Amino acid sequence: MGLLSVAIWLPIVAGALLLAFGRDERAGLVRWAALLAAIASFVVTIPLITGFDPGTAAMQFQEKLPWISRFNVRYHLGVDGISVWFVLLTAFITVIVVIAAWEVITTRVHQYMGAFLLLSGLLVGVFCAIDGLLFYVFFEATLIPMYIIIGVWGGPRRVYAAFKFFLYTLLGSLLMLVALVYLYVASGGSFDILAWHKLPLPAHVQLLLFLAFFAAFSVKVPMWPVHTWLPDAHVEAPTGGSVVLAAIMLKLGAYGFLRFSMPIAPDASREWAWLVIGLSLVAVIYIGLVALVQQDMKKLVAYSSIAHMGFVTLGFFIFNELGVAGGIVQMISHGFVSGAMFLCIGVLYDRVHSREIAAYGGVVHTMPKFTAFAMLFAMANCGLPGTAGFVGEWMVILGTVQANFWLAALAATALIFGAAYTLWMVKRVYFGAIANDHVKALTDINAREFLMLAVLAVAVLWMGVYPKPFTDVMQVSVTELLRHVALTKLN
Repeated sequence: MGLLSVAIWLPIVAGALLLAFGRDERAGLVRWAALLAAIASFVVTIPLITGFDPGTAAMQFQEKLPWISRFNVRYHLGVDGISVWFVLLTAFITVIVVIAAWEVITTRVHQYMGAFLLLSGLLVGVFCAIDGLLFYVFFEATLIPMYIIIGVWGGPRRVYAAFKFFLYTLLGSLLMLVALVYLYVASGGSFDILAWHKLPLPAHVQLLLFLAFFAAFSVKVPMWPVHTWLPDAHVEAPTGGSVVLAAIMLKLGAYGFLRFSMPIAPDASREWAWLVIGLSLVAVIYIGLVALVQQDMKKLVAYSSIAHMGFVTLGFFIFNELGVAGGIVQMISHGFVSGAMFLCIGVLYDRVHSREIAAYGGVVHTMPKFTAFAMLFAMANCGLPGTAGFVGEWMVILGTVQANFWLAALAATALIFGAAYTLWMVKRVYFGAIANDHVKALTDINAREFLMLAVLAVAVLWMGVYPKPFTDVMQVSVTELLRHVALTKLN
């Protein structure tokens, strides 16, 4: 077993052991076991970056074993400059989620922690899989623990939200399965994704494959108009569920475009880029306006996530290096920023048990330390220079300018709308006079909460001030992807 297998199976095995042997009467031991497993899983991923060779676009840290030999299905793992950062991001966010739930989750603690560890391993598997069937298994398996997390520990409408989340994402993926089977047959009986990239597919086949992949990945992003499951899922999910959903699971769809749609169906991707760009701009502008009228903090940040992910798909289908690299950077930065925003809402909800903006006001007077963190993350959500939220959006806008100035002008309105809905929420929640007795009775964050927010603050500032390590790792892989798409187009 190599590093990638350990990163996948260590949290899965730890989660399974917690589910099997954990008990509520041993909740303290369960929490420490989950934290140690999460930290160990993160530590295992660090050599993936320290030992990564940014000078090649080839898959690195590969592992290849026979799995279902009769159908030539292999347990084939590897990472390149596009996927390696998401392995680290997943493991990092899992540590934060375990810390966030330390005092908040008091019932079925072993099941909660076990579900998140299982989910972490499955998500890492999605980003590492190079075999098409293995990718599909991991991709679909992530639905199960998240469905349970929302359905068991969620809010009053948790069952409705869990079913909606599950059905939307499952139905979209069924067409992807058909596409994978077709590619298996067309390649002479191989599920090797890298071999699929080299298939000389006719235009009509590319179109059908592109539409099948689009059905699966657009729901996962989610793109307008198949986004309606996300606000419900976020509002009803526990804080940890919202963090993982926003920081990691939304990235699966965008990653799918890079790994499947663009390299396997390059002609169709270029021909139908106008559709993806149009829907991305709708997400950026219309969903930004929808966020402006929200009264629930979680719903506001959920719509904000849809708008920010619109930047990602816009950057990908501009087909230049700035746009694609900017989209990937935006995915990583959104993982930090959106996760932090939901954690801040969770801190307030744990004290007041309300997500309504109207229930707050003047929080800065009773929680000054917390407000400082919340303001930093809010500014990052606005795209303030010097924070992680700025880098990806700026790169995508610059890339879009190279393609079409007017598209870039429309995309840049997101900076205005993002500032409008974020600052509107910040003003009403954190500033002004103390609004009521609930706010007056608030206590500032404790050491545990300070730790998790401080770690995310460092990540947000580090990426905002010095994004070079992130862009250097992905540059060659992005260049090779675009070269492949362009060459295939010319041929």
